[in-house]
Amino acid sequence: MIQIRNITKTYPNGTKGLNGITLSIARGEFIAVVGLSGAGKSTLLRSINRLHDITEGEILIDGSSITRASGRELRSIRRDIGMIFQSFNLVKRATVLRNVLAGRVGYHSTLRTILGRFPERDLDIAFRALDRVNIVEKAYARADELSGGQQQRVAIARVLAQEAKIILADEPVASLDPLTTKQVMDDLKGINQELGITTIVNLHFIDLARQYATRIIGLRAGEVVFDGPVSEATDERFAEIYGRPISQDEWLGVPAI
Repeated sequence: MIQIRNITKTYPNGTKGLNGITLSIARGEFIAVVGLSGAGKSTLLRSINRLHDITEGEILIDGSSITRASGRELRSIRRDIGMIFQSFNLVKRATVLRNVLAGRVGYHSTLRTILGRFPERDLDIAFRALDRVNIVEKAYARADELSGGQQQRVAIARVLAQEAKIILADEPVASLDPLTTKQVMDDLKGINQELGITTIVNLHFIDLARQYATRIIGLRAGEVVFDGPVSEATDERFAEIYGRPISQDEWLGVPAI
């Protein structure tokens, strides 16, 4: 479903965020991307949906090059890619329902979305998305009245309303407590398994990567140093990814930074 072909991202100061990465990601996979801060995890995800333009190489989504796309074609490709951020990226003063309906903007004209004139079908999709993450009772609450975990579940509902084929989650649980972390990760895993949505999650928590993912990709200094099933992600492999042995605390959920 996603073909990443020898991509490099070089910043204006000459620093390489990504260096010659090639990956093939199949439909329906649940992938955890791990590595130290600055390893290139966020850059990789933001390159897949072209929030960052890459310097070299090419990325194809279902056979279409998002690297070369522009205008209507780019908008169409991006409509299939949902993004979940560590900081939730909600409109705090808007209602939960309005935030979830933002997932529908790619299906309508700019004027209609500015005026908030969403058809009945969109409202039905939004409510079903909220129900899927068990937060439908908050539909008319303002987003800034919710806890961090509730806000992240609204962000997941927004992606569901978008009817995305791919979910990219950039450190979605980094600021959450352990109980809420489990709820959010359970939601992402359930959506992946029940709806077959390809899911790629950046994680600092090693135990979560092993618990939820079927495949782990390890980045170090912008390069892939490990790519394999969870069964092959041994202590020695993680030591290679992080450049040092992994402590027991890190295995139990302390962020590796």
